[in-house]
Amino acid sequence: MICRIQMKKPARVHAAKRDDLVIKAGANAGALLVGGLGDGILLEAPDQDFELLRNTSFNLLQGCRMRNTKTEYVSCPSCGRTLFDLQMISAEISEKTSHLPGVSIAIIGCIVNRPGEMADADFGYVGGAPGKIDLYVGKMVVQRGIAMKNATDAFDSTDQR
Repeated sequence: MICRIQMKKPARVHAAKRDDLVIKAGANAGALLVGGLGDGILLEAPDQDFELLRNTSFNLLQGCRMRNTKTEYVSCPSCGRTLFDLQMISAEISEKTSHLPGVSIAIIGCIVNRPGEMADADFGYVGGAPGKIDLYVGKMVVQRGIAMKNATDAFDSTDQR
C-alpha cells in the first residue's frame, strides 16, 4: 500500500535567506521522514537554484538515514583532550574520502570519546597519544601509534580494505 503525504507550504524564501529554506525543510519534513511517514521529498522554491534544492533534499534524506548519497563524517566537538588539529585533519580526510557514498568515518580527538562517538562508524581515526593516531575498521583497531605526519596516508590505505 502506498500512501502519499504532500505538504503544501508556500515557499517564501528569498535568495538572501537560503539557510531559511534548509531550516524550514528540516523542521517541516524531517520529523515526518524520521517517523517513517514518507520516503522522499520534493522542494519547490522557484527563486532558488536547482542545485541548492537538490543538495538540500539529499542532505535531509541522508540526515534522516533514508538515503546515503555521500560520505558521512562524525567528529567530536574538540576539547582540551584533543590530540591533533581536528579541523585540519577533518578537511584532509574529507578531501581523500568524499568519493565514498554510504561510508561513515569517525574523526575523534582522543581515546576517551572513541567508544560512544564512533559506535556506528565504518572507519575511525582516533588520537591515541600525543602525535600518534590509531586507525579502526568498525570497532577494531587495525593500526596503532601511527605518526601524525603519516596518518592520513595510512587512513587512505585502510579504506581500501
